[in-house]
Amino acid sequence: MKFVPAQLTAFLTQRGARRDLRGLFRYLLLLGLIVVAYTAIFHVLMLQEGQQHSWLTGFYWTLTVMSTLGFGDITFHGDLGRVFSLLVLLTGIVMLLIMLPFVFIRHFYAPWLEAQIRTRAPREAPEDTAGHVILCRYDEIAAALIPKLEELGVPHFLIESDPVVAASRHAEEISVVLGEIDSVATFEGLRTSDATLVVANASDAENSSVALTVRERFADVPVVAFANEPDSVDVLELSGATQVLSLKQSLGEYLASRTTAGPAHAHLVGRFKDLRIAEFPVEHTGLSGRTIRDTRLRELTGLNIVACWERGRLVHATPDTLLSQHSIAVVVGTEDQLAELDALFVIYNPNDNPVLVIGGGKVGQATVRALRRRDTPVNLIERDPSVCALLENIADRVVTGDAANRDVMMQAGLADAPSVVLTTNDDATNIFLAVYCRRLNPSVRIVSRVTHERNLEAIHRAGADSVLSYTTLGVKSLLALVLGSEATFVGEGVDLIVEAVPESLAGRSLAESRILEETGLNVLALQQPDGSVSNASAGTQLGEQISLVMLGTSEQRRAFRKVFHD
Repeated sequence: MKFVPAQLTAFLTQRGARRDLRGLFRYLLLLGLIVVAYTAIFHVLMLQEGQQHSWLTGFYWTLTVMSTLGFGDITFHGDLGRVFSLLVLLTGIVMLLIMLPFVFIRHFYAPWLEAQIRTRAPREAPEDTAGHVILCRYDEIAAALIPKLEELGVPHFLIESDPVVAASRHAEEISVVLGEIDSVATFEGLRTSDATLVVANASDAENSSVALTVRERFADVPVVAFANEPDSVDVLELSGATQVLSLKQSLGEYLASRTTAGPAHAHLVGRFKDLRIAEFPVEHTGLSGRTIRDTRLRELTGLNIVACWERGRLVHATPDTLLSQHSIAVVVGTEDQLAELDALFVIYNPNDNPVLVIGGGKVGQATVRALRRRDTPVNLIERDPSVCALLENIADRVVTGDAANRDVMMQAGLADAPSVVLTTNDDATNIFLAVYCRRLNPSVRIVSRVTHERNLEAIHRAGADSVLSYTTLGVKSLLALVLGSEATFVGEGVDLIVEAVPESLAGRSLAESRILEETGLNVLALQQPDGSVSNASAGTQLGEQISLVMLGTSEQRRAFRKVFHD
């Protein structure tokens, strides 16, 4: 019952509520006037037939006939009275049985239900809330980030301005707060002073407003803003954003780093303390066709090959794992060891032909610029002639046309290209182009952007070697800021996971723990109690104060906790 006043207040204050009530009142008034008029006519006709009844009896007869109950205890004997009875009956069918339910639902019950919905979503966070993340919009990045935050035990709240949508999110057990993202009251209700991070993930203009609103009352709270346009970065920084993420720019740079062009080298994908995680394509390194044991890479550089990417599938590396020319080796070591690895690859003759980039949008342009900064020649295919004119000074060669046209692809140099980068924002197009490029050049390395994670498997089956989505890039960037670590981009769905050694594994060796066999997680290194990081070998003893640094997916993390903690 304590919610009734709030619901009544919400009902009376919502737009159109008073108009609805006036409409319902007018209908009831009309219905009452008709009942009174029929009662008066009833008395007149009854007097003509020699019958006399009280006014209460008249109301009783009118309502029983209009409601079709018709007990039959009071009737007319003449035709005029019976015609009047039919008129009252038909009026009752229309006014009571048809119109009244509709008017009641339309003007009272539906608005009342809407008012109830409006009061379901909370308008503020609990008083003891601290260390939480505030999200300003529910988009693909927020939808993917929320389960990650829940898995890590990080409290979070989503701001939603639409009461109906907020109630729906609340019913889905998403921590949502009803409010406006440009309202100081909203952020006060969210206990922003104790928040870990405010994520402005709306439009550039709205993100600027969010930063200014937060800074109005909370000067020290970190605000991360997404910039959809390069020119918005400076504006968002001036608005008070602690950090601005230009994800399309970062996505282009990431795609460029996955290409094979020029001398082979290891690409750094993450770091943990002094530990460096890198990957390199086996093609053009002289390692293709060898097992990991035969490469003697650990003896020569000290690096460990811990896993390999095989067309989008992360495979645990063993000494007998065979490296193919399409393999991408994941190695763990120090910066000096990575430098030694790059020195080993200098002797191999690379493919110096231009990399082919398909798509001249923001991501495509960022990819081209990143490649040019590495002094890598680039050819670009773009179907829009007006865009091509703007890209003449960016790429070495710009070809206008449809990438689905064989002549256009050959003119752009696909036949000899070491890599092709697919940057369109349509997954179906990228899947189609991956199949087409693989058919025209079976040995080319295909790097692709993907929009929806559900299409990852399809685009890998189509022939893509490396894939990254805008969503994954955003999620990992935000998680790194929340955890105070550096973002690690090993691949789609794969994370760098740090877990304390559970009691059930204390005293066992790494081989005896069977972590890989039970969960699929690949142990890269061990973090000692003093914070230092050491390599992990099969005979390493696990202690309770040691943390495991592992590579795997969220599902594998959950399996680890279920197997070794439950």
